[in-house]
Amino acid sequence: MKRAYYSASIADFKASNSEQILGTLAGNNPFTLEHSQRNAWLEEIRILKEVLTPYDGQIYFEYAIPRMGKRIDVLLIIGPALVVLEFKVGDTDFTLAGTDQVWDYAVDLKNFHEASHSRLIAPILCASRSDSVASPVFLSPHNDRVLRPIHCSVGLIGPVIERILTVARGEATIDPGEWERARYSPTPTIIEAAMALYKGHSVHEISRSDASATNLSVTSDTVAEVIRESRQGNLKSICFVTGVPGAGKTLVGLNIATQHSDLTDKLYSVFLSGNGPLVAILREALARDRVANEQASGRPMRIGQARSEVGAFIQNVHHFRDECLRDPGPPIEHVALFDEAQRAWDQNETSSFMRRKKNTPNFDQSEPEFLISCLDRHPDWAVIVCLVGGGQEINRGEAGIREWIRALKQSFPDWHIYISSRLTDSEYGAGKILKELEMHPRVTKKDELHLAVSMRSFRAENVSSLVKQLLDMEPDGARGALNKLRDKYPIVITRDLSKAKHWLRERARGSERYG
Repeated sequence: MKRAYYSASIADFKASNSEQILGTLAGNNPFTLEHSQRNAWLEEIRILKEVLTPYDGQIYFEYAIPRMGKRIDVLLIIGPALVVLEFKVGDTDFTLAGTDQVWDYAVDLKNFHEASHSRLIAPILCASRSDSVASPVFLSPHNDRVLRPIHCSVGLIGPVIERILTVARGEATIDPGEWERARYSPTPTIIEAAMALYKGHSVHEISRSDASATNLSVTSDTVAEVIRESRQGNLKSICFVTGVPGAGKTLVGLNIATQHSDLTDKLYSVFLSGNGPLVAILREALARDRVANEQASGRPMRIGQARSEVGAFIQNVHHFRDECLRDPGPPIEHVALFDEAQRAWDQNETSSFMRRKKNTPNFDQSEPEFLISCLDRHPDWAVIVCLVGGGQEINRGEAGIREWIRALKQSFPDWHIYISSRLTDSEYGAGKILKELEMHPRVTKKDELHLAVSMRSFRAENVSSLVKQLLDMEPDGARGALNKLRDKYPIVITRDLSKAKHWLRERARGSERYG
Protein backbone atom coordinates (compact mmCIF):
# COMPACT_ATOMS: atom_id res chain seq x y z
CA MET A 1 0.00 0.00 0.00
CA LYS A 2 1.37 3.43 -0.93
CA ARG A 3 1.71 5.53 2.19
CA ALA A 4 2.57 8.81 0.45
CA TYR A 5 0.60 11.05 -1.91
CA TYR A 6 3.81 11.45 -3.93
CA SER A 7 7.03 9.44 -3.86
CA ALA A 8 9.98 9.41 -6.24
CA SER A 9 13.73 9.29 -6.36
CA ILE A 10 15.24 12.68 -5.62
CA ALA A 11 16.67 12.65 -9.16
CA ASP A 12 13.19 12.18 -10.69
CA PHE A 13 11.75 14.80 -8.36
CA LYS A 14 14.32 17.37 -9.45
CA ALA A 15 13.70 16.55 -13.12
CA SER A 16 9.90 16.73 -12.90
CA ASN A 17 7.77 19.77 -13.58
CA SER A 18 6.30 21.33 -10.40
CA GLU A 19 2.79 21.22 -11.84
CA GLN A 20 3.15 17.49 -12.56
CA ILE A 21 4.19 16.86 -8.96
CA LEU A 22 1.28 18.98 -7.74
CA GLY A 23 -1.08 17.00 -9.98
CA THR A 24 0.06 13.71 -8.42
CA LEU A 25 -0.37 15.13 -4.92
CA ALA A 26 -3.83 16.43 -5.74
CA GLY A 27 -4.84 13.18 -7.45
CA ASN A 28 -3.97 11.09 -4.40
CA ASN A 29 -5.54 13.53 -1.94
CA PRO A 30 -8.97 12.12 -0.94
CA PHE A 31 -10.13 15.50 0.36
CA THR A 32 -11.17 18.73 -1.32
CA LEU A 33 -8.00 20.57 -2.31
CA GLU A 34 -8.04 23.90 -0.52
CA HIS A 35 -6.27 26.87 -2.11
CA SER A 36 -4.00 27.22 0.94
CA GLN A 37 -2.91 23.58 0.67
CA ARG A 38 -2.18 23.93 -3.05
CA ASN A 39 0.01 26.98 -2.40
CA ALA A 40 1.80 25.25 0.49
CA TRP A 41 2.66 22.25 -1.70
CA LEU A 42 3.96 24.48 -4.49
CA GLU A 43 6.13 26.39 -2.00
CA GLU A 44 7.53 23.17 -0.51
CA ILE A 45 8.28 21.81 -4.01
CA ARG A 46 10.09 25.04 -4.96
CA ILE A 47 12.17 25.03 -1.76
CA LEU A 48 13.19 21.39 -2.03
CA LYS A 49 14.13 21.55 -5.70
CA GLU A 50 16.81 24.04 -4.66
CA VAL A 51 17.83 22.36 -1.38
CA LEU A 52 18.19 18.85 -2.82
CA THR A 53 20.37 19.80 -5.79
CA PRO A 54 23.50 18.00 -4.42
CA TYR A 55 21.72 14.90 -3.11
CA ASP A 56 20.45 11.51 -4.25
CA GLY A 57 17.93 9.39 -2.41
CA GLN A 58 14.14 9.21 -2.10
CA ILE A 59 11.47 11.80 -1.34
CA TYR A 60 7.94 11.33 -0.01
CA PHE A 61 5.26 14.01 0.27
CA GLU A 62 2.39 13.53 2.76
CA TYR A 63 3.71 10.26 4.22
CA ALA A 64 1.05 8.55 6.37
CA ILE A 65 1.63 7.90 10.08
CA PRO A 66 -1.29 5.52 10.69
CA ARG A 67 -0.89 5.32 14.46
CA MET A 68 -1.42 9.09 14.75
CA GLY A 69 -3.84 9.51 11.85
CA LYS A 70 -1.60 12.22 10.40
CA ARG A 71 0.86 12.76 7.56
CA ILE A 72 4.47 13.96 7.46
CA ASP A 73 4.81 16.94 5.10
CA VAL A 74 8.03 15.60 3.57
CA LEU A 75 10.15 12.55 4.37
CA LEU A 76 13.61 12.21 2.87
CA ILE A 77 15.92 9.22 2.62
CA ILE A 78 19.44 10.52 2.01
CA GLY A 79 22.31 8.07 2.44
CA PRO A 80 22.08 6.51 5.92
CA ALA A 81 19.64 9.08 7.35
CA LEU A 82 15.89 9.66 7.51
CA VAL A 83 14.92 13.35 7.51
CA VAL A 84 11.42 14.26 8.73
CA LEU A 85 10.49 17.74 7.48
CA GLU A 86 7.50 19.64 8.82
CA PHE A 87 6.88 22.92 6.99
CA LYS A 88 5.02 25.84 8.51
CA VAL A 89 4.58 27.87 5.33
CA GLY A 90 4.20 31.56 6.07
CA ASP A 91 5.22 31.27 9.75
CA THR A 92 8.03 33.29 11.29
CA ASP A 93 8.17 31.51 14.66
CA PHE A 94 8.82 27.95 15.86
CA THR A 95 5.94 26.90 18.10
CA LEU A 96 6.01 24.26 20.82
CA ALA A 97 3.10 22.50 19.10
CA GLY A 98 5.05 22.32 15.82
CA THR A 99 8.15 21.07 17.61
CA ASP A 100 6.18 18.34 19.39
CA GLN A 101 4.49 17.41 16.12
CA VAL A 102 7.68 16.74 14.18
CA TRP A 103 9.23 14.98 17.20
CA ASP A 104 6.16 12.74 17.46
CA TYR A 105 6.56 11.76 13.80
CA ALA A 106 10.21 10.82 14.30
CA VAL A 107 9.57 8.81 17.48
CA ASP A 108 6.62 7.05 15.84
CA LEU A 109 8.79 5.92 12.93
CA LYS A 110 11.50 4.80 15.34
CA ASN A 111 9.12 2.72 17.44
CA PHE A 112 6.73 1.27 14.89
CA HIS A 113 8.39 1.07 11.45
CA GLU A 114 10.64 -1.97 11.35
CA ALA A 115 13.19 -0.59 8.88
CA SER A 116 13.56 2.61 10.93
CA HIS A 117 14.31 1.01 14.32
CA SER A 118 18.10 1.32 14.08
CA ARG A 119 18.34 4.30 11.72
CA LEU A 120 19.31 7.90 12.43
CA ILE A 121 16.12 9.98 12.26
CA ALA A 122 16.32 13.78 12.10
CA PRO A 123 13.14 15.81 12.74
CA ILE A 124 13.28 19.33 11.22
CA LEU A 125 10.72 22.09 11.78
CA CYS A 126 10.94 24.75 9.06
CA ALA A 127 9.18 28.11 9.46
CA SER A 128 9.35 29.41 5.89
CA ARG A 129 9.57 33.10 6.82
CA SER A 130 11.94 32.77 9.74
CA ASP A 131 15.33 34.45 9.45
CA SER A 132 16.82 32.83 12.57
CA VAL A 133 19.83 30.55 12.56
CA ALA A 134 19.34 26.78 12.76
CA SER A 135 19.34 25.11 16.16
CA PRO A 136 22.12 22.61 16.96
CA VAL A 137 22.11 19.05 15.63
CA PHE A 138 22.56 16.55 18.47
CA LEU A 139 21.20 13.26 19.75
CA SER A 140 18.54 13.10 22.46
CA PRO A 141 19.43 11.57 25.87
CA HIS A 142 17.53 8.40 24.90
CA ASN A 143 20.48 7.34 22.76
CA ASP A 144 18.12 5.67 20.27
CA ARG A 145 19.32 7.47 17.10
CA VAL A 146 16.53 10.07 17.11
CA LEU A 147 17.91 13.61 17.01
CA ARG A 148 16.34 16.40 19.01
CA PRO A 149 14.03 18.56 16.82
CA ILE A 150 15.96 21.06 14.70
CA HIS A 151 14.50 24.53 14.09
CA CYS A 152 15.53 25.73 10.68
CA SER A 153 14.88 28.57 8.24
CA VAL A 154 14.50 27.79 4.52
CA GLY A 155 18.00 28.95 3.63
CA LEU A 156 19.64 26.66 6.19
CA ILE A 157 17.92 23.34 5.33
CA GLY A 158 20.87 22.34 3.13
CA PRO A 159 23.58 22.99 5.75
CA VAL A 160 21.47 21.21 8.38
CA ILE A 161 21.21 18.12 6.15
CA GLU A 162 25.01 18.21 5.79
CA ARG A 163 25.39 18.20 9.58
CA ILE A 164 22.93 15.32 9.87
CA LEU A 165 24.91 13.27 7.35
CA THR A 166 28.07 14.02 9.32
CA VAL A 167 26.47 12.52 12.45
CA ALA A 168 25.44 9.43 10.40
CA ARG A 169 28.81 9.06 8.67
CA GLY A 170 30.00 5.47 8.37
CA GLU A 171 26.53 3.92 8.63
CA ALA A 172 25.02 1.78 5.86
CA THR A 173 23.02 3.53 3.14
CA ILE A 174 19.26 2.95 3.35
CA ASP A 175 17.74 1.03 0.44
CA PRO A 176 14.46 2.89 -0.32
CA GLY A 177 12.80 -0.21 -1.77
CA GLU A 178 13.53 -2.33 1.31
CA TRP A 179 12.56 0.56 3.57
CA GLU A 180 9.18 0.96 1.84
CA ARG A 181 8.46 -2.78 2.05
CA ALA A 182 9.10 -2.95 5.80
CA ARG A 183 6.12 -3.41 8.11
CA TYR A 184 4.59 -0.53 9.99
CA SER A 185 3.30 -2.14 13.21
CA PRO A 186 1.65 0.39 15.51
CA THR A 187 0.23 -0.33 18.93
CA PRO A 188 -3.44 0.68 18.86
CA THR A 189 -5.06 2.48 21.78
CA ILE A 190 -8.16 0.79 23.14
CA ILE A 191 -10.29 3.43 21.37
CA GLU A 192 -8.56 2.89 18.01
CA ALA A 193 -8.79 -0.87 18.40
CA ALA A 194 -12.49 -0.73 19.29
CA MET A 195 -13.23 1.40 16.22
CA ALA A 196 -11.30 -1.01 13.99
CA LEU A 197 -13.18 -4.00 15.41
CA TYR A 198 -16.52 -2.21 15.02
CA LYS A 199 -15.70 -1.69 11.34
CA GLY A 200 -15.28 -5.44 10.91
CA HIS A 201 -11.53 -5.85 11.29
CA SER A 202 -10.15 -8.80 13.25
CA VAL A 203 -7.89 -8.70 16.29
CA HIS A 204 -5.14 -10.15 14.10
CA GLU A 205 -5.30 -7.16 11.74
CA ILE A 206 -5.06 -4.53 14.49
CA SER A 207 -2.34 -6.20 16.56
CA ARG A 208 1.13 -4.83 16.94
CA SER A 209 3.25 -7.88 16.11
CA ASP A 210 3.11 -11.49 15.02
CA ALA A 211 3.31 -12.65 18.64
CA SER A 212 0.50 -10.48 19.95
CA ALA A 213 -1.60 -11.10 16.85
CA THR A 214 -1.30 -14.87 17.23
CA ASN A 215 -1.93 -14.62 20.96
CA LEU A 216 -5.12 -12.57 20.56
CA SER A 217 -6.42 -14.63 17.66
CA VAL A 218 -5.87 -17.96 19.42
CA THR A 219 -7.64 -16.76 22.58
CA SER A 220 -10.52 -15.21 20.61
CA ASP A 221 -10.91 -18.37 18.53
CA THR A 222 -10.90 -20.53 21.68
CA VAL A 223 -13.66 -18.45 23.26
CA ALA A 224 -15.62 -18.50 19.98
CA GLU A 225 -15.36 -22.29 19.88
CA VAL A 226 -16.74 -22.57 23.44
CA ILE A 227 -19.66 -20.37 22.37
CA ARG A 228 -20.34 -22.54 19.29
CA GLU A 229 -20.19 -25.79 21.27
CA SER A 230 -22.45 -24.38 23.98
CA ARG A 231 -25.04 -23.29 21.45
CA GLN A 232 -24.98 -26.57 19.55
CA GLY A 233 -25.15 -28.67 22.71
CA ASN A 234 -27.57 -26.45 24.70
CA LEU A 235 -24.94 -25.98 27.42
CA LYS A 236 -24.26 -23.29 30.00
CA SER A 237 -20.54 -22.40 30.00
CA ILE A 238 -18.19 -19.89 31.61
CA CYS A 239 -14.65 -18.98 30.49
CA PHE A 240 -11.96 -17.33 32.59
CA VAL A 241 -9.48 -15.45 30.39
CA THR A 242 -6.27 -14.23 32.06
CA GLY A 243 -3.42 -12.14 30.74
CA VAL A 244 -0.40 -10.01 31.51
CA PRO A 245 -1.05 -6.26 31.81
CA GLY A 246 -1.83 -4.75 28.42
CA ALA A 247 -2.13 -8.12 26.68
CA GLY A 248 -5.56 -7.36 25.22
CA LYS A 249 -8.13 -8.98 27.52
CA THR A 250 -10.53 -6.13 26.84
CA LEU A 251 -9.88 -6.50 23.10
CA VAL A 252 -10.85 -10.18 23.22
CA GLY A 253 -14.15 -9.18 24.81
CA LEU A 254 -14.78 -6.39 22.31
CA ASN A 255 -13.85 -8.72 19.46
CA ILE A 256 -16.55 -11.22 20.42
CA ALA A 257 -19.11 -8.48 21.11
CA THR A 258 -18.55 -6.66 17.82
CA GLN A 259 -18.77 -9.90 15.85
CA HIS A 260 -22.23 -10.52 17.29
CA SER A 261 -23.87 -7.11 17.61
CA ASP A 262 -26.96 -7.95 15.51
CA LEU A 263 -30.05 -8.14 17.74
CA THR A 264 -31.59 -10.75 15.44
CA ASP A 265 -28.60 -13.08 15.87
CA LYS A 266 -28.93 -15.86 18.47
CA LEU A 267 -25.24 -15.25 19.23
CA TYR A 268 -25.97 -11.62 20.19
CA SER A 269 -23.45 -10.57 22.81
CA VAL A 270 -23.01 -7.80 25.35
CA PHE A 271 -19.70 -6.37 26.60
CA LEU A 272 -20.02 -5.37 30.26
CA SER A 273 -17.64 -3.29 32.34
CA GLY A 274 -17.80 -1.67 35.74
CA ASN A 275 -15.39 0.99 34.46
CA GLY A 276 -17.89 3.77 33.79
CA PRO A 277 -15.49 6.21 32.06
CA LEU A 278 -14.23 3.46 29.73
CA VAL A 279 -17.79 2.53 28.74
CA ALA A 280 -18.71 6.18 28.11
CA ILE A 281 -15.59 6.89 26.04
CA LEU A 282 -15.90 3.70 23.97
CA ARG A 283 -19.56 4.36 23.24
CA GLU A 284 -19.04 7.96 22.18
CA ALA A 285 -15.98 7.19 20.05
CA LEU A 286 -17.75 4.35 18.24
CA ALA A 287 -20.90 6.39 17.74
CA ARG A 288 -19.05 9.38 16.28
CA ASP A 289 -16.97 7.11 14.06
CA ARG A 290 -20.13 5.37 12.83
CA VAL A 291 -21.77 8.72 11.95
CA ALA A 292 -18.64 9.90 10.12
CA ASN A 293 -18.40 6.66 8.11
CA GLU A 294 -22.08 6.71 7.18
CA GLN A 295 -21.92 10.35 6.10
CA ALA A 296 -18.80 9.69 4.03
CA SER A 297 -20.75 6.92 2.27
CA GLY A 298 -23.65 9.26 1.52
CA ARG A 299 -25.93 7.78 4.20
CA PRO A 300 -26.61 10.51 6.80
CA MET A 301 -27.09 9.17 10.34
CA ARG A 302 -28.08 10.97 13.52
CA ILE A 303 -25.69 10.71 16.44
CA GLY A 304 -28.55 9.59 18.67
CA GLN A 305 -29.21 6.55 16.49
CA ALA A 306 -25.53 5.63 16.49
CA ARG A 307 -25.29 6.01 20.28
CA SER A 308 -28.34 3.78 20.71
CA GLU A 309 -26.86 1.03 18.52
CA VAL A 310 -23.48 1.11 20.24
CA GLY A 311 -25.01 1.36 23.71
CA ALA A 312 -26.87 -1.90 23.17
CA PHE A 313 -23.76 -4.08 23.11
CA ILE A 314 -21.38 -2.04 25.32
CA GLN A 315 -22.98 -1.51 28.72
CA ASN A 316 -22.13 -0.62 32.27
CA VAL A 317 -22.38 -3.85 34.25
CA HIS A 318 -24.46 -2.14 36.94
CA HIS A 319 -27.06 -1.03 34.39
CA PHE A 320 -27.23 -4.59 33.08
CA ARG A 321 -27.71 -5.83 36.65
CA ASP A 322 -30.49 -3.32 37.30
CA GLU A 323 -32.33 -4.32 34.13
CA CYS A 324 -32.15 -7.97 35.16
CA LEU A 325 -33.60 -6.99 38.55
CA ARG A 326 -36.49 -5.22 36.87
CA ASP A 327 -37.24 -8.00 34.37
CA PRO A 328 -37.24 -11.55 35.77
CA GLY A 329 -37.03 -13.09 32.30
CA PRO A 330 -33.79 -14.08 30.51
CA PRO A 331 -31.82 -11.20 28.98
CA ILE A 332 -31.81 -10.82 25.21
CA GLU A 333 -28.11 -11.72 25.17
CA HIS A 334 -26.97 -15.33 25.25
CA VAL A 335 -23.33 -14.26 25.62
CA ALA A 336 -22.06 -11.82 28.26
CA LEU A 337 -18.45 -10.68 28.49
CA PHE A 338 -17.39 -9.19 31.82
CA ASP A 339 -14.35 -6.94 31.72
CA GLU A 340 -12.27 -6.80 34.93
CA ALA A 341 -14.39 -9.59 36.37
CA GLN A 342 -12.17 -9.81 39.45
CA ARG A 343 -13.57 -6.44 40.58
CA ALA A 344 -17.17 -7.63 40.97
CA TRP A 345 -18.59 -7.07 44.46
CA ASP A 346 -18.81 -9.67 47.21
CA GLN A 347 -22.09 -10.49 48.99
CA ASN A 348 -21.73 -7.92 51.79
CA GLU A 349 -21.00 -5.02 49.45
CA THR A 350 -23.71 -6.01 46.95
CA SER A 351 -26.37 -6.56 49.63
CA SER A 352 -25.52 -3.27 51.33
CA PHE A 353 -25.74 -1.38 48.04
CA MET A 354 -29.04 -3.02 47.07
CA ARG A 355 -30.58 -2.13 50.43
CA ARG A 356 -29.44 1.48 50.29
CA LYS A 357 -29.87 2.30 46.61
CA LYS A 358 -32.36 -0.14 45.13
CA ASN A 359 -34.76 -0.74 48.01
CA THR A 360 -34.28 -4.52 47.90
CA PRO A 361 -33.69 -5.41 51.56
CA ASN A 362 -33.76 -9.19 51.01
CA PHE A 363 -31.04 -9.30 48.35
CA ASP A 364 -28.47 -11.84 49.56
CA GLN A 365 -26.26 -12.64 46.55
CA SER A 366 -22.82 -11.51 45.53
CA GLU A 367 -22.52 -9.72 42.20
CA PRO A 368 -20.95 -12.74 40.45
CA GLU A 369 -23.69 -15.06 41.72
CA PHE A 370 -26.46 -12.72 40.57
CA LEU A 371 -24.87 -12.13 37.16
CA ILE A 372 -24.50 -15.85 36.54
CA SER A 373 -28.13 -16.33 37.61
CA CYS A 374 -29.25 -13.80 34.98
CA LEU A 375 -27.70 -15.80 32.12
CA ASP A 376 -28.86 -19.03 33.76
CA ARG A 377 -32.46 -17.95 33.10
CA HIS A 378 -32.09 -18.99 29.46
CA PRO A 379 -33.83 -22.34 28.96
CA ASP A 380 -31.35 -23.51 26.31
CA TRP A 381 -27.79 -22.21 26.44
CA ALA A 382 -25.63 -19.31 27.63
CA VAL A 383 -21.97 -18.33 27.86
CA ILE A 384 -20.19 -15.98 30.26
CA VAL A 385 -16.66 -14.80 29.55
CA CYS A 386 -14.78 -13.39 32.54
CA LEU A 387 -11.79 -11.24 31.59
CA VAL A 388 -9.53 -11.39 34.62
CA GLY A 389 -6.66 -9.12 35.64
CA GLY A 390 -4.27 -10.20 38.35
CA GLY A 391 -3.90 -8.38 41.66
CA GLN A 392 -6.22 -5.57 40.61
CA GLU A 393 -8.96 -5.64 43.28
CA ILE A 394 -8.42 -2.10 44.52
CA ASN A 395 -11.67 -1.03 46.18
CA ARG A 396 -13.57 -2.17 49.25
CA GLY A 397 -15.83 -5.13 48.59
CA GLU A 398 -14.20 -6.28 45.35
CA ALA A 399 -14.39 -10.04 45.59
CA GLY A 400 -11.68 -11.25 43.22
CA ILE A 401 -12.02 -14.38 41.13
CA ARG A 402 -12.69 -16.57 44.17
CA GLU A 403 -16.30 -15.39 44.38
CA TRP A 404 -17.08 -16.39 40.80
CA ILE A 405 -15.76 -19.90 41.46
CA ARG A 406 -17.55 -20.16 44.80
CA ALA A 407 -20.85 -19.17 43.15
CA LEU A 408 -20.40 -21.74 40.38
CA LYS A 409 -19.52 -24.49 42.84
CA GLN A 410 -22.38 -23.85 45.25
CA SER A 411 -25.21 -22.54 43.07
CA PHE A 412 -24.56 -23.56 39.45
CA PRO A 413 -22.99 -27.03 39.46
CA ASP A 414 -24.28 -27.84 35.96
CA TRP A 415 -22.28 -25.09 34.27
CA HIS A 416 -19.24 -26.07 32.22
CA ILE A 417 -16.13 -24.22 33.40
CA TYR A 418 -13.18 -23.35 31.15
CA ILE A 419 -10.23 -21.87 33.00
CA SER A 420 -6.93 -20.44 31.92
CA SER A 421 -4.06 -22.67 32.97
CA ARG A 422 -2.50 -19.57 34.59
CA LEU A 423 -5.45 -18.87 36.89
CA THR A 424 -3.49 -20.66 39.62
CA ASP A 425 -0.79 -17.94 39.59
CA SER A 426 -0.54 -16.06 42.88
CA GLU A 427 -1.69 -12.71 41.50
CA TYR A 428 -5.15 -14.07 40.68
CA GLY A 429 -5.70 -15.11 44.29
CA ALA A 430 -7.79 -18.16 43.41
CA GLY A 431 -5.42 -20.92 44.45
CA LYS A 432 -7.27 -22.51 47.40
CA ILE A 433 -10.75 -22.52 45.91
CA LEU A 434 -9.42 -23.78 42.57
CA LYS A 435 -8.27 -26.92 44.35
CA GLU A 436 -11.90 -27.58 45.22
CA LEU A 437 -12.68 -27.73 41.50
CA GLU A 438 -10.13 -30.46 40.78
CA MET A 439 -12.77 -33.16 41.11
CA HIS A 440 -15.42 -31.16 39.24
CA PRO A 441 -16.49 -33.19 36.16
CA ARG A 442 -17.07 -30.13 34.00
CA VAL A 443 -13.81 -28.20 34.41
CA THR A 444 -11.43 -27.82 31.45
CA LYS A 445 -8.06 -26.09 31.58
CA LYS A 446 -6.92 -24.36 28.41
CA ASP A 447 -3.53 -22.72 27.84
CA GLU A 448 -5.16 -20.74 25.03
CA LEU A 449 -7.21 -18.72 27.53
CA HIS A 450 -4.09 -16.90 28.77
CA LEU A 451 -2.73 -13.87 26.92
CA ALA A 452 1.01 -13.92 27.52
CA VAL A 453 2.21 -11.10 25.25
CA SER A 454 1.74 -7.44 26.11
CA MET A 455 0.54 -5.27 23.23
CA ARG A 456 1.38 -2.07 25.10
CA SER A 457 5.05 -2.87 25.65
CA PHE A 458 5.99 -2.81 21.99
CA ARG A 459 9.75 -2.70 22.66
CA ALA A 460 9.88 -5.72 24.92
CA GLU A 461 7.59 -8.65 25.53
CA ASN A 462 9.22 -9.75 28.81
CA VAL A 463 8.60 -6.65 30.91
CA SER A 464 5.57 -8.11 32.67
CA SER A 465 7.64 -11.17 33.59
CA LEU A 466 10.27 -8.92 35.17
CA VAL A 467 7.65 -7.02 37.18
CA LYS A 468 6.06 -10.27 38.36
CA GLN A 469 9.44 -11.63 39.49
CA LEU A 470 10.16 -8.42 41.38
CA LEU A 471 6.81 -8.55 43.15
CA ASP A 472 7.24 -12.25 43.89
CA MET A 473 10.67 -11.53 45.44
CA GLU A 474 12.59 -13.67 42.94
CA PRO A 475 15.84 -11.69 42.52
CA ASP A 476 17.68 -14.23 40.37
CA GLY A 477 14.84 -14.50 37.86
CA ALA A 478 14.35 -10.73 37.87
CA ARG A 479 18.06 -10.15 37.27
CA GLY A 480 18.03 -12.52 34.30
CA ALA A 481 14.92 -10.88 32.84
CA LEU A 482 16.43 -7.42 33.25
CA ASN A 483 19.59 -8.46 31.42
CA LYS A 484 17.47 -9.44 28.40
CA LEU A 485 15.80 -6.02 28.39
CA ARG A 486 18.69 -3.64 28.97
CA ASP A 487 19.46 -2.89 25.35
CA LYS A 488 15.90 -2.31 24.12
CA TYR A 489 13.75 -1.13 26.99
CA PRO A 490 14.36 1.99 29.11
CA ILE A 491 13.92 0.63 32.62
CA VAL A 492 15.27 1.59 36.03
CA ILE A 493 14.35 0.60 39.58
CA THR A 494 14.15 3.10 42.42
CA ARG A 495 12.40 3.55 45.74
CA ASP A 496 12.62 7.35 45.50
CA LEU A 497 9.44 8.78 43.95
CA SER A 498 11.02 12.18 43.20
CA LYS A 499 13.82 10.48 41.27
CA ALA A 500 11.28 8.48 39.29
CA LYS A 501 9.33 11.62 38.37
CA HIS A 502 12.50 13.44 37.31
CA TRP A 503 13.58 10.47 35.17
CA LEU A 504 10.23 10.44 33.37
CA ARG A 505 10.16 14.18 32.75
CA GLU A 506 13.67 14.12 31.31
CA ARG A 507 12.77 11.44 28.79
CA ALA A 508 9.31 12.48 27.60
CA ARG A 509 9.45 13.56 23.95
CA GLY A 510 6.91 15.47 21.90
CA SER A 511 3.42 14.81 23.20
CA GLU A 512 4.38 11.59 25.00
CA ARG A 513 2.53 11.25 28.29
CA TYR A 514 3.84 9.80 31.50
CA GLY A 515 2.63 9.11 35.00
